[in-house]
Amino acid sequence: MRVPFRLIGGVLVATLLTQVTACGSIFYPDRRGQIDGKIDPAIAALDAVGLLFYIIPGLIAFAVDFATGAIYYAPGETAQVAPEKLKEAIGADGKVDNHKLQTILETELGRSFPLDDPRLIQHKGSAQQLAMFGLQPAA
Repeated sequence: MRVPFRLIGGVLVATLLTQVTACGSIFYPDRRGQIDGKIDPAIAALDAVGLLFYIIPGLIAFAVDFATGAIYYAPGETAQVAPEKLKEAIGADGKVDNHKLQTILETELGRSFPLDDPRLIQHKGSAQQLAMFGLQPAA
């Protein structure tokens, strides 16, 4: 007689746990209810970490985030900045002013990026890379 109650209780606990295993549902509960949009790569990566532990929790995390819509960015929210706005951070000599760039990123994305961190690795671009974005080299 106790076996059915334990079985029902176990299924109930497992069902409730699957509702909170999805990272998007935990970190961004206000995003629930969306049908589609751009996928937030940070949430997708956190859900993928669940795949490293065991396959089932990772799949459940993805399924819950996709089903609830918490994996998608909120409407109007992106992690991209238009190249035209980034032109303001490029000086007359063609060098990037980190202070201006940090200000632009904070206003556009609403996040703070420590561009003065000594661990920051900066890469040089080429004229071909600028042309891909429709930009002309200024220097």
